[in-house]
Amino acid sequence: MTDQLIVTLEDQTGVMAENGPMRIIIQAWDHKQPQARLAFKAAEFAFACLEQVAAHHDILKQVHCHLPDELPPIPRVMVESVMATGEKDLTPMAAVAGSISDAVADWLFNRGMSRVIVNNGGDIAIRLAENETARVGIRTHIQQSSISHIVELSSRHPSWGVNTSGLGGRSLTRGIASAVTAFAKTSALSDATATAIANACFARDEAIVQAMAQTIDPYTDISGIPVTVKVGHLKTSTITQAMTTALTKAEHYIKMGLIKGALISVGKTLVLTHDFNIRIAPLISA
Repeated sequence: MTDQLIVTLEDQTGVMAENGPMRIIIQAWDHKQPQARLAFKAAEFAFACLEQVAAHHDILKQVHCHLPDELPPIPRVMVESVMATGEKDLTPMAAVAGSISDAVADWLFNRGMSRVIVNNGGDIAIRLAENETARVGIRTHIQQSSISHIVELSSRHPSWGVNTSGLGGRSLTRGIASAVTAFAKTSALSDATATAIANACFARDEAIVQAMAQTIDPYTDISGIPVTVKVGHLKTSTITQAMTTALTKAEHYIKMGLIKGALISVGKTLVLTHDFNIRIAPLISA
């Protein structure tokens, strides 16, 4: 496609690739040695992954109660990940960025890389060989560019997905979360669950303005569903109720084995799922 672009990062650790709506940063190391050339090839693979999505876009914009037959790998993972959440109003597009991140990360890891970080617009897939680590910056306000916290992930789990959803992000949300970051085995699962948890972070309040999704984005895959467009000054009780609902959803996903944990923030209020520091890593102020 004519809009494909691949640029080597200044530190030579990988590449930044763009194609249509996708902007993905791919970094790979072989025992501390950056592998930008292989990352370049992985970017070409990422373009092929996006083509799979485009070819099945009509199917992927629909809510599914079963897995359609004969789907290629990326769309199949998208459908499976969203179905796993049990959310009846999510389409497979809720896992599109994470699914592509996973596929690219696995492509590199299967070629002998010891550390891989793929960041698809904030939807991150990490693969770590033994004794490798990766530091991930966390934003408790998705609209802010500054990092508020850092988590250092270890190779006790060789595969990680770290995804953030919330008000002001790339996708529409039904909730009021400033940010929800979910940690899972795969980026596809953390993508879908972060979306669901952020949607659950809601309580009725006159300060919350919502509109039908299609009035905000005529091409949305969640037409007919109200989404949050503005949040004014919230009552403390509203914040508490919304965060309690979201935390309950996150803890449910932990029990299901879908995620390892999550961070939920509304304004200046921040909560973590149980045993966050043990199940994932200590949350360090940046």
